[in-house]
Amino acid sequence: METQKLKGRADIPAEFKWHLEDIFPKNDAWEAEFKAIEQKIPEGETFQGRLGESADSLYACLKWMDDMGLRLEQIYAYARMRRDEDNRESLYQGMTDRAGALAVKVGSATAFVIPELLAVPETKFAEIRQDPRLELYDHAFEDILRKRDHVLNPAEEKLMAEIGELAEAPSTIFTMANNADLKFPLIHDEKGHEIELTKGNYIQFMESAERQVRREAFEGLYHTYQKQANTWGAMLNASIKGDVFNAKVRHYDSALEASLHDERVPLGVYDALITTVHEFLPEMYRYVQLRKKALGLNDLHLYDLYVPIVPETQMKIPYAEAKEMVLEGLKPLGSEYLKVLKEGLETGWVDVYENEGKTSGAYSWGTYGTHPYVLLNHQDTLDSMFTLAHEMGHSLHTYFSNQNQPHIYAGYKIFVAEVASTLNEALVMEHLLKTTTDKKILAYLVNHYLEQFRGTVFRQTMFAEFEKQTHALVEQGEALTAERLSTLYRELNALYYGQEVVLDAEIAWEWARIPHFYNAFYVYKYATGFSAATALAHGILEQGEPAVKRYLNFLSSGGSDYPIELLRGAGVDMETPVPVREALTIFSGLVTRLEELLT
Repeated sequence: METQKLKGRADIPAEFKWHLEDIFPKNDAWEAEFKAIEQKIPEGETFQGRLGESADSLYACLKWMDDMGLRLEQIYAYARMRRDEDNRESLYQGMTDRAGALAVKVGSATAFVIPELLAVPETKFAEIRQDPRLELYDHAFEDILRKRDHVLNPAEEKLMAEIGELAEAPSTIFTMANNADLKFPLIHDEKGHEIELTKGNYIQFMESAERQVRREAFEGLYHTYQKQANTWGAMLNASIKGDVFNAKVRHYDSALEASLHDERVPLGVYDALITTVHEFLPEMYRYVQLRKKALGLNDLHLYDLYVPIVPETQMKIPYAEAKEMVLEGLKPLGSEYLKVLKEGLETGWVDVYENEGKTSGAYSWGTYGTHPYVLLNHQDTLDSMFTLAHEMGHSLHTYFSNQNQPHIYAGYKIFVAEVASTLNEALVMEHLLKTTTDKKILAYLVNHYLEQFRGTVFRQTMFAEFEKQTHALVEQGEALTAERLSTLYRELNALYYGQEVVLDAEIAWEWARIPHFYNAFYVYKYATGFSAATALAHGILEQGEPAVKRYLNFLSSGGSDYPIELLRGAGVDMETPVPVREALTIFSGLVTRLEELLT
């Protein structure tokens, strides 16, 4: 029987690769810039102790700091994205490590700035801020001053910056183990061919109509992680301990509070998300029951959750077709948006296909002064088409922010980062639901939309609850062994999926493969972002130009205000449970619609 294996990087046609040469034409240029940044680091010493002297001193320091930040961003992004092309390449492993070390040096050299600013007497600081050149920094100053109680003295801040590289160790080790070293078994496809299981094709197998293929992929993946359970557990435990340490040192009551405070998001937003999702768990149980009935199964296993429940409906979508579907679905966003989108799809923004050693999943990244980039592992599926829409949403958010904001405010907070991406998915889906006439395909799409809700609101909230529980245990002084992590994770799966699902033993190890757990308290933003995006998308479709104008203004605002305020300006108030409740009400209606389509 034929065995299919991944292509090497060199075998991928150039038209499907991103153009990182737009950041640095050659590695030599990267090296030259690396050395130039190193040489500029000592300049920071000339500003230390002088920030309260005059507007001239403060302005010069801030300009130097911003320049260093921008150039460092380019150094790190280039090295890391080159590494992501093939994590086995030692050259780019080394360049990424060096860029990370350089970032620590720059962080250490600039660590004095915020403590020194906070030490300037309020009246003196207010006087210095009157200089017109410093008006640009008003929001940044406000953000610094509100964190006064959590900023350490200069020596302590310098130490915290220097140990930053150590704090990143669990995430770095996980990335290398998960992407470069981990090998999955060969499994059999629907025709009996042996195919290498990868993280990239796993979901494709989970969507197979053949139950044995789904089961084999499910067991193959999780048994591989289970073999190294104690190692994964030690990594995640170390990461969580780092979060807790950082929060304690900075005088926060918890790691969760420390994370939310960075974006000025009230703790109540996190708790309200979990509470509201719990209210709608009966609707999830109703959906799961419908899935079980539609598939004609006596028992529904976790490996049955991804397969389309509409029989004999396949949507094979090659990349070229996926691009056209995205462009068509996003027409409501107007000509300006579409022009940039087309440019991005055709001029080297996107790295399309999976290859040996390539980082799994998908992301959007980039640097100020160059266009954004998108990493994909496209599989010719409907899900991959939506992934393209999603990541281009991120990229256009970055593009409009970079075009309309100075570097200091171009970067937007993570709390709003998932709004632009998920809104794209919502608009494309609404277009397909409106234009599809075939009842089977329509049912397939409704099922897919329900899966987006399940994966983005319910599943990510379950992840968020897991993060809250695990961090709380460490804060209480309890040990987080692999066994304890698995018990917690299994219990949450039981809560979120209910009694209609057989809890296969393998699911207890899923926590071991989730990269986001190494960036704590990120995943809840997928759920809040999905809710906000759902509200904004419906506003755009109902109101047209006024809503589009508000939305493009939101995309262009970067980090010039706090996330809650930016979203309020776009038309949604995330300090209330209303957006989450509205989104889940739509989920409930879709379950009813699918019930009707399947009768």
